[in-house]
Amino acid sequence: MVILTGNKKIKTAVFISGKGSNLKNLIQFSKRKKSPLIIKIIISNNLKSKGLRFAKIFKIKKKVFKFKKKSVDEKEILKILKFERINLICLAGFMKILSKSFIKNFKGKILNIHPSLLPDYKGLNTHKRVLLNKEKYTGCTVHFVSPNLDSGKIIIQKKIKVKKDDTPKKLAKRVLIEEHKLYPKAILKIFNL
Repeated sequence: MVILTGNKKIKTAVFISGKGSNLKNLIQFSKRKKSPLIIKIIISNNLKSKGLRFAKIFKIKKKVFKFKKKSVDEKEILKILKFERINLICLAGFMKILSKSFIKNFKGKILNIHPSLLPDYKGLNTHKRVLLNKEKYTGCTVHFVSPNLDSGKIIIQKKIKVKKDDTPKKLAKRVLIEEHKLYPKAILKIFNL
């Protein structure tokens, strides 16, 4: 992991695909005095991603890649990350799977947040599956990204109770609230702050 020296903040890229609520949360966290991050660039695979508006609001560079040719786009992204001297990547609702070689380039420096208590419910439609299986608890997990989907080393988790009247939408909303608290906690934890 990157070592913090003095007052230097860690140059971070956030990858998004959708609304960007975790992105917004990370930007706000990066503005706090005790935060080790500075967000230098936002990368998305979706031109219509609502989260891209935060690039404009907070004056952060943004780049969109369609991932039509994954290997070509990933090479281009790596060039940009190198140019920006990025030391940490935070995936925040990024709906593309990064290649093994891309992950190797950033080994131990890519974080992801997932809306379940991993290793349970990897992948998509988490809340629907949790409810179908009548689970009593669910939650969210921040983990290091490895070449296997949602299988990297777990940094931190938060457990919440599933309510009787929960729908996938209601549950997603409650888990998201916890995600917003958990992501900054995980970052502080890995930098021993």
